[in-house]
Amino acid sequence: MSNPFETVTAEAILEGTATDAYFDRTQTTLEHAGKNPHVVAEVTADQFPTGEFSVFTGIADIATLFEGRAVAIDALPDGQLFDGGPVARIEGPYLEFAELETALLGFLSQPSGFATAALEARLAAPDSTLLSFGARHVHPSIATTVERAALLAGFDGFSHVAAGELLEREASGTMPHALMFAFGEGNQAAAWEAFDEAVPEDVPRIALTDTFWDEKSETLLAADTLGDRLDGVRLDTTGSRRGDFRHIVREIRWELDARGFEDVDIFCSGGIGPASIRNLRDVADGFGVGSHITNRDPLDFSLDIVELEGEPISKRGKLSGVKDVYRTPEGGHHVALADGDAPDGGKALLEPLVRDGEIVREPDLEAASERCLGDAEAVGFGDPAE
Repeated sequence: MSNPFETVTAEAILEGTATDAYFDRTQTTLEHAGKNPHVVAEVTADQFPTGEFSVFTGIADIATLFEGRAVAIDALPDGQLFDGGPVARIEGPYLEFAELETALLGFLSQPSGFATAALEARLAAPDSTLLSFGARHVHPSIATTVERAALLAGFDGFSHVAAGELLEREASGTMPHALMFAFGEGNQAAAWEAFDEAVPEDVPRIALTDTFWDEKSETLLAADTLGDRLDGVRLDTTGSRRGDFRHIVREIRWELDARGFEDVDIFCSGGIGPASIRNLRDVADGFGVGSHITNRDPLDFSLDIVELEGEPISKRGKLSGVKDVYRTPEGGHHVALADGDAPDGGKALLEPLVRDGEIVREPDLEAASERCLGDAEAVGFGDPAE
């Protein structure tokens, strides 16, 4: 069986069969009628600024999707924050790209949602270690999308091995509860010792310490067992058992410090989001964040023709005419007609991505992450000091 998981193939996406049926029928109709108008189409979520900024990403896939197509594409830089107006625009004969609309929107909508949620978590604790644990909540075929979005938003790492191979990053993670179960209650020390003996030296010795007994008891046992080889402990306690989780973490910190284990870090995971991160960031050293990222709805992007054969046009409820978007000196997001006046001191954000089928801008993840975090500060996204 050539495609056992029934996933849409890369070939189908590039060929344009990963599309909605009405685009096929539109293409057939236009070809029958001998029509192929020259258009400008824009990708937008909101027509006007709303005061709610989101992170834009996915342009590497868009560039690949349109490579070889006789179109010109301008788009926001990878990692740019936006608030209304176009995030991308396509100019060319409509039949050059009609069937790609479905894939285009998917490539932008879901990763932009993931990255926006990840940025919320990152800004909740700018100085803490954050790892993405969200791949288990999505179809395996898009695990890399989740992990890349987290890295773009400033996360320090992620857990998915195959995504790490594609992103050329080492996956993070030490042990699950299953390892502790395999050794059994009362044999936690044996589990940690076996782990210490088995895994490479460059893997941090972070013991899971909430499996059978209370977190403090297992943490102190791990410290006694591994001594100065212990790098940290992870508390993955379910919400139904936590009680005052902040008090638990503070108590563990106190007991470790009292025994000379000041350098042992405390890492928290399990249903962690910005609110819990802010509550724990001064007593815990790091967090694993999963469902907060992957539960985020995709951004509701749409593609609309705004110019037809050089003349402005739009459907009801949408704005006609080719537009530009700007970052104002005050950190605002400004939308204006492309042939109109730019705001004083405004920086135009749309940049060339594809010209006549050739990719003219190669996205860089590290640069995108720097841009995302810098722009978040410029526009006041979240409040790191909250």
